[in-house]
Amino acid sequence: MMIDLRSDTITRPTEEMRKAMSAAEVGDDVYGEDPTVRRLEELAAGLTGHEAALFVTSGTQGNLVALLSHCARGDGAIVGKECHIYNYEGGGLAVLGGVMPLVVDDTGGLPSTECVRALCRDENVHFAPARLLCLENTHNREGGNAVDPVAYGELVRCAIDAGLAVHLDGARVFNAAVAWKVDVKEFTAAVDSVQLCLSKGLGAPVGSVVCGSKEFIRQARHWRKLLGGGLRQAGVIASAGIVALERMVSRLAEDHGNAALLATLLREGGMDVESCAKPTNMVYVSLSPSLPGAKEIAERCGKRGVVFNPTSPRRFRLVTHFDVDEADVRKAAAVILEEARPS
Repeated sequence: MMIDLRSDTITRPTEEMRKAMSAAEVGDDVYGEDPTVRRLEELAAGLTGHEAALFVTSGTQGNLVALLSHCARGDGAIVGKECHIYNYEGGGLAVLGGVMPLVVDDTGGLPSTECVRALCRDENVHFAPARLLCLENTHNREGGNAVDPVAYGELVRCAIDAGLAVHLDGARVFNAAVAWKVDVKEFTAAVDSVQLCLSKGLGAPVGSVVCGSKEFIRQARHWRKLLGGGLRQAGVIASAGIVALERMVSRLAEDHGNAALLATLLREGGMDVESCAKPTNMVYVSLSPSLPGAKEIAERCGKRGVVFNPTSPRRFRLVTHFDVDEADVRKAAAVILEEARPS
């Protein structure tokens, strides 16, 4: 049996989700007539401390409709150089929105307040005016780090005081809340919009939700339609999202524990496991020059049923989720340590 550590996006829907999907009451969501979608949106809005929400097909679509709702063509959006929106979403903010990325150092998961203030420049014909700050929590490329809620809150207040709107790419924001043992509203309530994924560690087969004010969601609904994301009898998939929000958040700590065990086993075996301030369900490994490259190690392990993704020639990522248990983690660590030996 394969142990799949490529991502928490590969999780399969639970039996409860499958039953909910088969029994879902549906309608045409473009007309606002799907009661299950409406229930999911109301649930997500309440959990995040917002007035309204919009069901979208993916996290990338959710982030893009948020950017298009906040920014006009020629506006600037402050984004971290390591963030998902800037690196992994096809350049949609620029290609489809005409939005200028104003790139800041987000090492550790957050840009500094000084860097954000520096980009909030006085009106000048030479500059794309900063309108939006985009944050990410947990932060994927920074080790799956759950950012400190105090520092996060200070940065959000700084941005708002500077006249910026704030969007949170909260694809794994429930992981952050579980890691810090706080209500998710600590991260979501103070921002103007938040996107959260149902299809990662929460296990739903598809979908994300964007939350914000009623006026913001009205605009986001227009942009979702423009992007081809208008949904019809979407209650079939929204029902799995409801199960995800109601049943799957509380078990995320298991994934964090398995990731911590995996990191410990690999360190004890001599591998350079990267550290981050508040780890969640990701383990990043850096490879010394004496070891084979990440691609070679991944190929070797794959032949033995342990699969994961290289993120650079000498770095790879391992992600735990509810389809991976402690026994899988121990086996995966043993295989990786054996296959990472010099040729």
